[in-house]
Amino acid sequence: MGKLSYLRVIFHNIRVTQITKININQKTMTTNYSGKTRIESDLIGEMEVPVEALYGVQTLRGIENFPISRFHLSDYPLFINGLAMTKLGAAEANHQLGLLTDEQFDGISKACIEILEGKHHDQFPCDMIQGGAGTTTNMNANEVIANRALQIMGHEAGEYQYCSPNDHVNCSQSTNDAYPCGIHLGLYATHLVFMKHYDALIESFAKKAKEFAHILKMGRTQLEDAVPMTLGQTFGAFAQILKEEKKNLEFAAEEFLTVNMGATAIGTGICSEPEYSEKCIAALRQITGWDIKLAEDLVAATSDTTCMVGYSSALRRVAVKLNKICNDLRLLASGPRCGLHEFDLPARQPGSSIMPGKVNPVIPEVMNQICYKVIGNDACVAMCAQEAQMELNAMEPTMAQCCFESAEIMMNGFDTLRVNCVDGIVANEEQCRKYVQDSFGVVTALNPIIGYKNSTKIAKEAMATGGRVYDLVLEHGILTKEELDTILSPENMIKPVKLDIKPRR
Repeated sequence: MGKLSYLRVIFHNIRVTQITKININQKTMTTNYSGKTRIESDLIGEMEVPVEALYGVQTLRGIENFPISRFHLSDYPLFINGLAMTKLGAAEANHQLGLLTDEQFDGISKACIEILEGKHHDQFPCDMIQGGAGTTTNMNANEVIANRALQIMGHEAGEYQYCSPNDHVNCSQSTNDAYPCGIHLGLYATHLVFMKHYDALIESFAKKAKEFAHILKMGRTQLEDAVPMTLGQTFGAFAQILKEEKKNLEFAAEEFLTVNMGATAIGTGICSEPEYSEKCIAALRQITGWDIKLAEDLVAATSDTTCMVGYSSALRRVAVKLNKICNDLRLLASGPRCGLHEFDLPARQPGSSIMPGKVNPVIPEVMNQICYKVIGNDACVAMCAQEAQMELNAMEPTMAQCCFESAEIMMNGFDTLRVNCVDGIVANEEQCRKYVQDSFGVVTALNPIIGYKNSTKIAKEAMATGGRVYDLVLEHGILTKEELDTILSPENMIKPVKLDIKPRR
């Protein structure tokens, strides 16, 4: 692939493992500058750029124009990797087309590979939320790659006559295809990491399901006693409802592998050569090892951001389910004396500045809040997506920030919930058993044998007198003790069974 064959080996080595191995929580590094500057100019005029900086004048414009949030490109290393992969694929295609010299291609390629290795991420200081449909981000990447390429080529940063951010790194591209491609590749890489954290949480619930499989407890509907089940079934259900979302997440993430490289400004491909798209897609497939495809209609793809809508929606679905699970954990562990207290959550911190001995369910609580944030981010993504106008959606930066943030805080939440809560849950078997014995709900298990009328009579008397259903059935001679013990045995109350007991109605 390409004239520099050694890149084949490098491409192989940096594939998915390298692309996704960076810590998702890697944050902005502080760079100390000497105070010396170089002069760079653009359409607006001249600016002084720190001489050590790999970014240039247009990055500085973005810093000045968009001091909006605490979310910076350098906070999202997999997004930076997505941009580097995009520029590396474009450079390979342009080199094959004779638009880059061997020396320029060598410099650009090595600069991109260094970024994929986790270097120079502190040179991406721009705010994620920005105007210009991502132009600041695209130019930040172009400038960092160009200036590092210049250093590799033996020149000084800013000597753009040898390797230009616009003419060489951005060759055959526009922000309107390179930026969304970088988002797509960055979010797909994020998804691969996300699923590892997600699977670990599911497995944690599944292990608890096995551990608690023998513990009989009362199920509840509408917060009222229902019928018996096992605590293992409760945790097995938690694992299963999360597991069911894996297919939806994978389906949504697959859409990120369709990109619009070669669309340039609006999808017509102006300023690119006829074979560019094909060669760029082939290079991206080689670099990543992913099944990357070119969009069928580049005009349509350039304004369509619904792949982010789909993935954000998939994250929202997970958030809705996890919110329910965490609410259940809080309720079932409530107490310890005046709540349900079917199990204990690990104590993680004192619960009050005024009430001694109080311990709160802080880990499920923080996961609840993460879920609310993800649901809110999803609403923001949907609103931004509907603002596409004509041939472009200028709101992509906020959509991207929301998607990356949602995935990141959910991964952090998964690990926190798993390690600091689920793994350490301890069942209160005695309490669970007492609820079953005292509940009116067990009368439901008798209904097929003694009939609805007798069951209602027993339940009503139990409520009025405070007596146990078990004792009242024996007292009224409706069933023998042997028959009653058979019907109310744990194995016969938690699944469909056929009992050889003559109905007495």
